[in-house]
Amino acid sequence: MSGATRALALDGAAAFFDRGDFSRDLARRVAMRTESQRPDSGPELLAYLQQEMGPALQALGFDWQVHRNPVVADPQPGPLLIATRHEADALPTVLMYGHGDVIRGQDKSWREGNGPWELVAVGDKLYGRGTADNKGQHSINIAALAEVLKLRHGRLGFNVKWLIETGEETGSPGLAEFCRQHRQALAADVLVASDGPRQSRSQPTVFLGSRGVANFDLQLTLRDGAHHSGNWGGLLRNPGTVLAHAIASLVDARGCIRVAALRPPPIAANVKAALQGLQFGGDPGDPSIDTGWGEPDLSPAERVIAWNTLEVLAYTTGNPEHPINAIPPSARAHMHMRFVVGTDVQHLRQHVLQHLAAAGFTDVQVSEPEVMAATRLDPDNPWVHFVVDSMQRSTGLKPVVLPNLGGSLPNDVFADILGLPTVWVPHSYGACSQHAPNEHLLASVVRQGLQIMAGLYWDLGEGAAKALPRKNNH
Repeated sequence: MSGATRALALDGAAAFFDRGDFSRDLARRVAMRTESQRPDSGPELLAYLQQEMGPALQALGFDWQVHRNPVVADPQPGPLLIATRHEADALPTVLMYGHGDVIRGQDKSWREGNGPWELVAVGDKLYGRGTADNKGQHSINIAALAEVLKLRHGRLGFNVKWLIETGEETGSPGLAEFCRQHRQALAADVLVASDGPRQSRSQPTVFLGSRGVANFDLQLTLRDGAHHSGNWGGLLRNPGTVLAHAIASLVDARGCIRVAALRPPPIAANVKAALQGLQFGGDPGDPSIDTGWGEPDLSPAERVIAWNTLEVLAYTTGNPEHPINAIPPSARAHMHMRFVVGTDVQHLRQHVLQHLAAAGFTDVQVSEPEVMAATRLDPDNPWVHFVVDSMQRSTGLKPVVLPNLGGSLPNDVFADILGLPTVWVPHSYGACSQHAPNEHLLASVVRQGLQIMAGLYWDLGEGAAKALPRKNNH
């Protein structure tokens, strides 16, 4: 098919937005209160898959089925949907992913739009819970697929599978086991999915994995009960003071990790090259970067994408709401580590305990960490070049290629369990108020995202992907 017809696919995707069709579909999905943190959210989560996603994909020629989550618990974690559109065994297969659950609406805290459950456009912003994370993003990908199907008269030229879960905002319970159980049904050549932010609102972006995350607690209990600071101050160790110094032995005053075993390996040359010249921050709503914070001799891009960080997310001792003149009996800190591929996070607790003991803090307890693994596809992978070239052709802009996202998502399920190269094309931006009141998408980015995905689907169907690496197990 002619190059002009590819242009028609991009025009059709833009027209879908300009007519208001995209907003109509997204408004219907935003109105579904799929808050997976609520223990009684099961019916809404199931309805999103059975009444919204399944029929939308069926209209595009997919066979679909909703599956019970393999985790047995009370409340039962949300279900998952697999949809398949198979044209020929010889064609490449693309796995797409999205999640239909959202965080709590925080209804009373919204100051823009009409609250979390109604899609409202204000200038360039489309307000509503789930617009950025993740209903809006997978809605873009489904709508673009529909436009390409219309122009190709119902034949894409490649196979597509969709996996949509409803528990991502509670840590994706059951997702890993589900993918192990349904490995054959989800077999593909590549994962192409959308979540998270672009590098900036104006820069089309690709990321190839995510930093991992590990959460753990430090606890120091020195005695039962508090004791009057006038009678006992200077005689009793203060756990708040001691634990603060224990933390300072782990991470210094500028945020550098001091535990050698928790620092990452040297940054690979092609990762450094991919991050060369990238700027972080500067969009309206972005916080100002603290230039003196973080690992010295690294650029801001290297610090947030290619390095590890150790943060204190919460710290309590005594009664912060109602302080009293007494030495508290205990102190507790909730620690949060973001880490890249190659970090020995498997032995994190052991490393922390050994370091604290060597520094004289033998009575600080360390909990077992909750860990989401780090992943990173090689930036030189042929699938990366294919997607980046397609995006540049559609936008006229050279996309930013991030070896991994600074944040975390369950990419290890696709990279490690399903064994797929993973390429993420985000349609949001950093100041979208994700997980906060006033969550929104940018209409301009949505429109461009529809064209990016339409162009990518078109290029996949033109046959170029046949020369790319195949897994041959589907």
